[in-house]
Amino acid sequence: MAEVKLRRVDQGETKIKSVPIAVTPEGFWCCPSPVVFQKTVKTQVPPDKPKSSPTNQNTSVQRKQTSVTEKKPGTSSRTGLVPGDQRTHSSDAPVLDAALINIETPRPKVENVPRKVTIEFGEPGTSDLKVILLGKQGVAVKLSVHRSILVENSSFFANKILSQQPVFPCIEIDDCEDVEVYAETVGLMYCKELKQRLIKQNVSRVLCILKVAEELGFTTCIRTCLDYLEAVPWVGEEEEEKVVSSVLRLKGETIRVKPVLKRVSSEIPKPPKDTLSHILELVLKSNEERGRREMKTVVLKLLRENNNLSFSGSADLCNETIYASCRSSLGSLLSLFRKAAESNFADKSTDTIEPVVKSMALEADNLLWLLDILADRQAADEFAVLWASQQELASHHTKLPIVSRHHVSKITARLFVGIGRGELLPCRGTRHLLLQTWLQALIDDYSWLQHGCRSFDRKVVEEGIGRTILTLPLEDQQSILLSWLGIFLKTGDNCPNLQRAFEVWWRRTFIRPYVEPPSLQQPSGSMTPKAEEQ
Repeated sequence: MAEVKLRRVDQGETKIKSVPIAVTPEGFWCCPSPVVFQKTVKTQVPPDKPKSSPTNQNTSVQRKQTSVTEKKPGTSSRTGLVPGDQRTHSSDAPVLDAALINIETPRPKVENVPRKVTIEFGEPGTSDLKVILLGKQGVAVKLSVHRSILVENSSFFANKILSQQPVFPCIEIDDCEDVEVYAETVGLMYCKELKQRLIKQNVSRVLCILKVAEELGFTTCIRTCLDYLEAVPWVGEEEEEKVVSSVLRLKGETIRVKPVLKRVSSEIPKPPKDTLSHILELVLKSNEERGRREMKTVVLKLLRENNNLSFSGSADLCNETIYASCRSSLGSLLSLFRKAAESNFADKSTDTIEPVVKSMALEADNLLWLLDILADRQAADEFAVLWASQQELASHHTKLPIVSRHHVSKITARLFVGIGRGELLPCRGTRHLLLQTWLQALIDDYSWLQHGCRSFDRKVVEEGIGRTILTLPLEDQQSILLSWLGIFLKTGDNCPNLQRAFEVWWRRTFIRPYVEPPSLQQPSGSMTPKAEEQ
């Protein structure tokens, strides 16, 4: 709390000019707007004009004393009692020791003179206590208040007033962070319906009032502010953080604080895994194209943010949930391919065929989206293993029309791109099996993918395929690239162009062949075959 001084008010006090103030039905004289505080410096302080009255000397000494006793916010309160027989020229002059009195204080500059405003609460002319607020920016506000109101509503003022011996008609509070909010909070003690007053304010203003109310021990105002914050919307993350941090600092209002914090925390422990699984299921089962597309983007973005902030345990749970969805979609896709590969499926009616084809495209799109999520989380290695082992799905692929099956080849292309970029690092056996199982199916659908899919980037896919091939042993590179060469020479642009990978393999084989150092060569006559990674 800011520094507090108790002192008498006599006729010798420096004049504090009044400003126009509106009156509420409750008798609360509203605090002027910030513009009034700013303009008072022009209306109340004259230009450089010499003053020779004795009061000026006392005032300058008083200001010097104020600067000496200034304290930073957050320091403990200090109450100074000034009996009448110790006053010198006027009641405003504080008690100074000899060392301070002998100091010659320079005359303050005009721009440094405090700006002063007076506010009266309750019935005019009936106040029995003055509260002077001294702001950090040179604003001084005198409040004409009633002891009974302050004692009834504020534990802070009650302690100060009831402990006065003798009774002093003035309390001075130094270093107020915001005198306007402070004055408004004191004025709220005169209001019967605090909710009606706060409902006109914004969240930022109510947080400022809440802070002052806590300092003053104004319990009714604190509870009303909390009720307001519990009901009003919080706009943006920044405002939400301010509300939560302000509420968490409150002490002794646990019951009132909980309803506010329920907006950002739950008392019911529900595993995030179940919630995420439900969200993924809703998105994966949606048939509405626009909503599905937009929510896929949103969930991917939010999971990316969660991946950056979550600890390893929660990340593992999230990955398990995603892989469970992958297996479910993969099982549905395989079942649909089996049905579509039946010999009499093509003879069925359009009403029977179209739902199956549409569902195949939907499940393939689901797998592609889940693969994007896993690749973004650097957790797609297991997906590569799952996809490389789908020999049955690949065998059915050749039996279906290209218009129905080409969605599956998008998944294969995405895996090759991920391996080429280093987004996933499956073992050598998985990479080789992936090429054996799915490269030919991708080549078969390549012409359709180029011309029928707007999102298909031929150069990126070809680079990914080539880099994946070049990660294999040289013998496997040769086998795959020679097979590709035969197809490319027949189909041309309808086949992936892997010339760059072919050139690298050529240089490795014929131009700059790598010769094993003698230390790595097997001893002659050794019968132990070289272990190969599976």
